Formats: sequence, C-alpha cells, structure tokens
Amino acid sequence: MLTRTQKWDRLKANPNASVLVIGAGINGIGTFRDLAHQGVDVVLVDKADYGSGASAASSHMLHGGIRYLENGEFRLVREALTERNLMLRNAPHYSKPLLTSIPIFNLFSGLFNAPLKFLRLREKPSERGALVIKIGLIFYDWFARSYRVMPTHRMLGRSEALKTYPGLREDVKYVAQYYDAYMPNPERICVELVQEAERVSEQAIALNYVQVTGAAKDKVSLRDDLTGETLEITPKLVVNAAGPWIDFTMQAMGMETKFIGGTKGSHLILDHPELYRACNGGEFFFENKDGRIVLILPYINGRVMVGTTDIRIDDPEKAVCTPEETRYMLELVNRILPGITVGEEHIVFKFSGVRPLPTADKGYTGNVSRDHSIKVTEPDGVVAFPTLSLVGGKWTTYRAFSEQTADRVLERLGRQRKVSTTHIAIGGGRDYPTDEDEWINHLEAETHLDRDRLRTLFERYGTTAREVAGFMADGDDAPLRFHPGYTRREIEWIAATEQVIHLDDLVLRRTVMAWLGGFTRDLLTEVGGIVAGVAGWDSDRAAAEIERAAAILKDRHDVVV
Repeated sequence: MLTRTQKWDRLKANPNASVLVIGAGINGIGTFRDLAHQGVDVVLVDKADYGSGASAASSHMLHGGIRYLENGEFRLVREALTERNLMLRNAPHYSKPLLTSIPIFNLFSGLFNAPLKFLRLREKPSERGALVIKIGLIFYDWFARSYRVMPTHRMLGRSEALKTYPGLREDVKYVAQYYDAYMPNPERICVELVQEAERVSEQAIALNYVQVTGAAKDKVSLRDDLTGETLEITPKLVVNAAGPWIDFTMQAMGMETKFIGGTKGSHLILDHPELYRACNGGEFFFENKDGRIVLILPYINGRVMVGTTDIRIDDPEKAVCTPEETRYMLELVNRILPGITVGEEHIVFKFSGVRPLPTADKGYTGNVSRDHSIKVTEPDGVVAFPTLSLVGGKWTTYRAFSEQTADRVLERLGRQRKVSTTHIAIGGGRDYPTDEDEWINHLEAETHLDRDRLRTLFERYGTTAREVAGFMADGDDAPLRFHPGYTRREIEWIAATEQVIHLDDLVLRRTVMAWLGGFTRDLLTEVGGIVAGVAGWDSDRAAAEIERAAAILKDRHDVVV
C-alpha cells in the first residue's frame, strides 16, 4: 500500500481522475469502494478523518426503521432491512444481532393517529399501542425476509414482561420484542472499506485531512491540511458526499445550494451497572412524552448508550451535546425504568452529530424523511463537470445508496458495472469462522500468544486478528501501563497500517478506548509516545498531538484529561 505522501505525490504527477469523491463518511467511502471494484480511477478526500463526521455520531444501529412505516416509507424500510441482513453476513465482526424491546402501556393508542400520519393529515405522532405496534412488526418481518438471519417478532404479556425486565414500570401491559442489529465501532468499518478499495484497485486513492478550497472550469483545488501544500485535480465528475457539509462544499466550489436541512442528534455513554443489567442484553426502544424516539442500548464493556435528540441546526461544526440535551436524556430513562437513578456522575462520554437530512418545511423533525436521494448539478458557467450530491441516507443503507450512486456515475462515464458489492465480505469479515474456538486454537498454535488476548483481538478485528497477532508475536511486546487491554505492538500495528494522521484518530475512531471512561492524561501520553515512534514525530509534534487530542476530547465529548 502507498504511504500518504506517495499518494499525494502521485496525484501531483497525474492530477486527473474520472471521479472525485468529496467526503469520507460512510456514503462517500461506500461509493469510493464500489467504483474501485469497477476499475474506475477515483479519488476520495475529506477535510477530517475517515468516518469522523455524521458517520461517527450515529446511534450505532443497523435497522429498518420501524417508525418509518407510519410515514409510508415502505421502500426505505424494505431496503434497510435487506441491507441490515447483508451487513450481518458481510461484516459479522462489526455488526451484531440485537434484541430490541418496545415497552407498551396501552392497547389501542395510535390506532387512528397512525393512518392519519400515513395520509399526511397529522404530523406529530401519538403514543403507539399494542395493536399499532403489532401491525408494524408484521410488516417489518415481511420486509426482512430477504437474507433473513434472525428470528421474527413476538409479544410478551405483562407478567412475562415484568419477569424478563423487573425494572420496568408496573403499568406496562406488553413488551414487543424483535431483532435488529448494532455496530459497536462503526468507524472501523469505514477504515476497512477504504483499505479494501485501495487494495482492489491501484487507481483508487484516498486521502484524509485534504480539503476542497475552490473550483473553476474543469479543476478542483485541494489543500493538504498537514503540509499546507495545494494542487488542482481535473475530474470528469464530482460526487459530493460531504453529509451535513454538502452545501458548504458546494459553496466552496462556487455554487449555491440548499440541499441539507440537518438535525442534531446527541448521545450519552454511561457507566451504570444497574442500568446495564436492566437492559438484560437487549435494547429498549420507545417514545418519550414529546413523541421523540428513545433508545437505551447495552454497549461495550458494560457501558450503556442513551439517545437521542433531534434538533434543527444550521452549522454542523457547532454540533455538541448541550446541558439541556444531557438533562433530557438522563430524565428519559425514568420514563420506563422508574426505580433506577441516573445522574451526570454516570456519564463517561458524550457525542453529537448532524443528520444530513433533506431540506424540509415539516415542523416536527421526526417526520423528515430518512431516505436518500441524488441531487445533480450540471456544468454551468463556473465549473465544467457535473456534481452528484448525496442527500440523506442511513448507515444501514450505505451499500445500496453507494451502488445506486456508482451506477449513475458509470452511466455518465459510459461504462458498465463489473461486479456487485452485495456479497463482498468486509475486512475482518472475510473467511469468518463458524467455530470461533477452533479458529482461536489454530491462532494460539501459530503465535503462542495468551488465549484471552487472542479472543479480544478476534472481537476487535475479526479474522484480521491473525495479522495483528502475528505482528504482536514478532517482537517484544507488553500491555500498556495505563490500559492493559491493549499492548504496545497492537497500537504500533494500528498506527502503521490504518492511515492514522492525528492522535485523536486512534483514540476516538480506530479504537474506542476514549469512549468507555477512565481515559487519563497518562494514557493519552503513553499512546502518543507509541504513535510518535511509528510516525516519526519529533517531541514538539508529539506534544502538539497530545494537546490537540485533549482539546477535542474536552470540547466535543466532555472528557477532561
């Protein structure tokens, strides 16, 4: 694989590309990957790290969106459930089945409101009762029949519900249970897709921390934010996948658009063993009193994720979890689990991002479509190339949206699709074993590493754990002093192979070590020293990276180190 400097130099030597993809969130990366598989010469750039914007701030869910049925978005739900099932097959290391429970407190509520919403005669939802939810789940199971990998839904009566979830409100009448899925670390999927694209095609080049600064005629100006160096690239077509920054990107290229009307979603990570036990291995999914959807999700290492908010926002750079949102999310836990006290002292991490939703006049943000679309800006007096802007979309449907975008691009380039990505395994999902213990037995024999360590590596990287373990075994290694769950050589492997540019790339996206609590200045310094050795940073650069990461953790995630 080329180094970042080599990729930049290659672009300078030949600044021509059939396609320039702007924005390395999941939709941009998915399009980049699909085009790479078709043999298209494609360049991907992002002003920040891979998967660091809206794609890093999701609820970590892979789901069809049962509530979208009420809005009549049947195509979206069917597509999302098919894609959810494909992700469970193609990336089993990073997508996991998740039992989801909906507490229900009445039988008939919403029975008349739901059809009114469907007919666009009512905007705000009412509380949904058992009959409405039952009808929705029947549709949900039907739409999920393609590549089905999980059981269909079932309804629990009051006694069984309280036996399964003793902390629930006493007036619960039913609990609807069905399966969706979640991604413990979605940012790693982004990195693995970038790596796959560059592996399958020498004509695919990805660069993080490269910003679009302008466009004129047939050229787009790029600036490397690490060195300040600039170059002009000549694309035949541009895909604007900048998510909530789409209109800002168009403006940078001299075009005024109003495609995005984003809403902010914030989440909390809690260290609360009692709440984690109350989840009983599954997610609670329900409505708050204001009609907003709420989730309480068991997360990594016994932590709990709580979300989400849905607030209109114009500037995605200003998306942080406010004190008002924090109070809102803490209070909502008591809506269904009144006996559990949750306070600010339980919060170990906050995150917030902007959904790249289409501009809409709807007063109730929950009604804005989560579907995706492609907005085409044809060549004009400013630029000589067409721009395809990717509006909306969900993590769950990224592959389908990317394929649809790639097909539009191929049509304009006069080229034919060579391969579908439908059944291509992602990264450590390749050759995924049916017998995990047997696979670890073989790896233990190869590397002689501790078996528990190997199991942890398998959980983190899937079958790529073989490569990581081989590197760890091929040199002197030791657990980190301030985080024994990782070792020095594991950190070195990440820094050397996963396009880590800044220290925060590693602690926030290549790993989740900063998400889970107990993250200290000593740990940040220890990891920074290891990355510095791999990247060749001098002492000034290493110190600057530690301060940069500390500032991002404080300002964006309310983590003080």
